[in-house]
Amino acid sequence: MSSDKTNIDGFTKVCTFEELKEQEGRRFIIDDVELALFKLEGKVYALSNVCPHQHTTMIYDGFIEHGCVICPVHGWMFDLQTGNTPTGRKGLDTYETRILDNYVYAKFSKKELKW
Repeated sequence: MSSDKTNIDGFTKVCTFEELKEQEGRRFIIDDVELALFKLEGKVYALSNVCPHQHTTMIYDGFIEHGCVICPVHGWMFDLQTGNTPTGRKGLDTYETRILDNYVYAKFSKKELKW
């Protein structure tokens, strides 16, 4: 597979692996979908960047603790793998990621407006 492709098997190219710093989030908006990407121990996690509490788009600016991201606005905690809160409640959408030819790809659905 060539690294110049934007979409591969339903995955969309988001950034290069080097653009992500260990334990720091980055915000990306692709097809009106807000993504927060995090690199932790060499693995990349993709979550919705929109906190369900007050719909702030700051998850990417949260800090990492015990495999979770803490929302910097109100302190809500979400598991990087599942997006759930520590009590197991649904929190953030998570997206499958792949690293191919040094590029990070995420699998998500394009946001569709329903008027």
